[in-house]
Amino acid sequence: MQYIAPLANLIEHFRALPGIGQKTAVRLAYHVLDMDPAQARALASAIIDAKEKIGYCNTCFNLSDQNPCAICASDERDHSVICVVEQPQDVAAMERMRDYQGVYHVLHGALSPLEGIGPSDIRIKELLGRLQDDTVKEVIMATNPNVEGEATTMYIAKLLKPLGIKVTRIAHGLPIGGDLEYADEVTLAKAMENRREI
Repeated sequence: MQYIAPLANLIEHFRALPGIGQKTAVRLAYHVLDMDPAQARALASAIIDAKEKIGYCNTCFNLSDQNPCAICASDERDHSVICVVEQPQDVAAMERMRDYQGVYHVLHGALSPLEGIGPSDIRIKELLGRLQDDTVKEVIMATNPNVEGEATTMYIAKLLKPLGIKVTRIAHGLPIGGDLEYADEVTLAKAMENRREI
């Protein structure tokens, strides 16, 4: 179907977003056209505002509108424990549980030789720089439970062992409310491996 030029342009911009196919892009474009003009301006303004005001913390490389970010600047956080994650979204997920009181380090990816992503392509060097003053006692690896995440964890653990820093890995296993019959073999193996006494 041929769309008038401004609508086609809007659809193409929505299609460029991750996870948005043609049908969803068309639906979103028509939704924007149905919006009150003030709502449409507010949406456009929010996008521009976020793009202009959000950057990376120079310490942990999480998204922030200040430098250092609120977590790194907080005296109430335990700066002797760093939780290493792959993406800023992972920090948001960890913060939702409200139990972790340490700080973070965002790698912005994981090692993936097949995709040409090596140690210099993610923020490993910056992590090592944070460990030079003997403040950090533990690094918690919270990378994704896939091949790339495991490879990244093992690589960083090998770098940190000679420094005498405790390196731990978050446990993997069955989710609360999950059924054994639907769990894959790797998840079941991790659940068995990470079992604890009750």
